[in-house]
Amino acid sequence: MKFNILSFYVRRLFSSDREFLDTLHRITRLYPKNVELYKLAFVHSSASLRMPDGTHINNERLEFLGDAILDAIVAEYLYRNFPDKPEGFLSQTRSKIVNGESLAHLATALGINTLIVSHVSHFGTNKSILEDAFEAMIGALYLDQGYRATRKFVVNRLINKYIDIDTVLKTETNFKSQLLEWSQHSKSEVVFNTTAVEGHAFPPQFSSEVVVGTEVAMGHGSTKKEAEQDAARQMLKKLN
Repeated sequence: MKFNILSFYVRRLFSSDREFLDTLHRITRLYPKNVELYKLAFVHSSASLRMPDGTHINNERLEFLGDAILDAIVAEYLYRNFPDKPEGFLSQTRSKIVNGESLAHLATALGINTLIVSHVSHFGTNKSILEDAFEAMIGALYLDQGYRATRKFVVNRLINKYIDIDTVLKTETNFKSQLLEWSQHSKSEVVFNTTAVEGHAFPPQFSSEVVVGTEVAMGHGSTKKEAEQDAARQMLKKLN
């Protein structure tokens, strides 16, 4: 640990990214090793970097990884803190904590919005861009610092500081209703196709596909309702 701290300050001393490193350390309270990984985490697809071989890179892959890691950490936190609650409660509560609006709020509260590189006008108020950058940073943290350090960051710096669990439990988050309301305003048809997953007789598992125009999203859950809620949540992320 002491070596990591010393190495960080030596690199900071001779780095042209001193301001970026200082902001990142203030946000995470950790000592980053692979700075380029974090810089990539804040590059939106509209500002993709062109590599020598002609490929374009941005934070989408890190966002994919961070989304999964964040889900796992929050799931573990809820599992340990609510030992008597059923799976449905844990799943719904996790969805409330990691929903797009909540993550966008956290991104702004932490100052992540000041690090984002984007060519989208007024991206600072775009919840999708803020959410994706937040999840991409989680992915970068995981690759750079490991699961334990990332879990400590999420629990201590996010959940304990910014999220009131009592308020979360009282908040009703119905993603399917939100999607259907959006469809009425935009005059778009929403189609759900929900089926039981073969091989999961007990406990049952369901898969739900939701189609809006040319967009398709998938969701999963132990009930049809949970699967459709998950599919609606994924679709709302796509539709911003």
